[in-house]
Amino acid sequence: MFASRARGWMTSLGLALAITLFAPNASNGGVLSENDFRKVEDIKPLFQNLMADLVQTSKRPDISSGDADCIKSTIRELLQISEELSSYEYLITIEKEMTDFGDNNPMRDIVKFAVEKSNTILASERKRLAQLSDQCARSPLSFGKTQQALQFIDTTTNILNSIQVRL
Repeated sequence: MFASRARGWMTSLGLALAITLFAPNASNGGVLSENDFRKVEDIKPLFQNLMADLVQTSKRPDISSGDADCIKSTIRELLQISEELSSYEYLITIEKEMTDFGDNNPMRDIVKFAVEKSNTILASERKRLAQLSDQCARSPLSFGKTQQALQFIDTTTNILNSIQVRL
């Protein structure tokens, strides 16, 4: 069940998918610049690599039960993030249907709202992952994996913040 949920999440890609969905049209006269588009494109492979690594690590036969539990909890937390962020996909995908509005682009407010809410979710989930990381500190393998998950959240937040400043 765990691996299938993770694979399903990797397919939908939660935040990465949502951001990628609004980015292509944004580069064609929309809200985001070409540079923003490149930044958000970088999220998808980071996420895919992180999830693949976590799932593979959780399946290793030589992993301790403590490490396995911490890694599975990290995967669950990332799944929670995906589920919470998926509600903003619709707002973000609207951009695909819209064309250039000139200087008075209503999509700017919609994308700004989605980015702000995404950052709020990421901040909240980061706190939960940081607590999990503290709990896993005795297990070096899982501690390292939770740190990688935190780094992914920080990277994603930084990308969204850099976009939000210009909205």
